[in-house]
Amino acid sequence: SAGGALPSPLPATRGSQALPLPPQRAGPGVAGPPRGRQRLEALLNRSLRIRMSDGRTLVGAFLCTDRQSNVILGSAQEFLKAADAFPGSEPRVLGLAMVPGHHIVSIEVEPPYP
Repeated sequence: SAGGALPSPLPATRGSQALPLPPQRAGPGVAGPPRGRQRLEALLNRSLRIRMSDGRTLVGAFLCTDRQSNVILGSAQEFLKAADAFPGSEPRVLGLAMVPGHHIVSIEVEPPYP
């Protein structure tokens, strides 16, 4: 979040009984979010170029990821590998796209344009 505290989670329930929540850490001397999370948060809404195992490349705004390394891109465009593309062919507009983590070969952050 943008500098504010995150709301407390609601207790999980199983049937009608509440499950215990893990203890909340707060106060002086307690470390903030892990470095990996901070790096991912810094990439939110940045333009990423993802190369896939089948040769396609997707470019779009990074929206989220999960533990399996799946990535959600917003306003995504698909570019075919050079051998499959017609000369001067346009990218295909996908919009919102989920890229399975096991198909990702590489991810690059696109440079910001002035």
